[in-house]
Amino acid sequence: MLSDSQPGLDPTTVRSGRLARALRVEWLGQTAASLFWIVSVFTYGISSTGDWLQLFAATAWLLANIATIVSADPE
Repeated sequence: MLSDSQPGLDPTTVRSGRLARALRVEWLGQTAASLFWIVSVFTYGISSTGDWLQLFAATAWLLANIATIVSADPE
């Protein structure tokens, strides 16, 4: 049977390690910036190709931040 965790790792430890990383200033700052960027695109409206590119860039940044936390090994 396949499992997300490595042998010998307590799932609680993995979760707390991810939470600790997610609460770091660097991760919170980048995630907040990407979310504000997404919100600004919708606030000003999507009226051109450049607006779509801005939205895709901000979304990719947000997904990269989320993937960093999900795939992070516990310290």
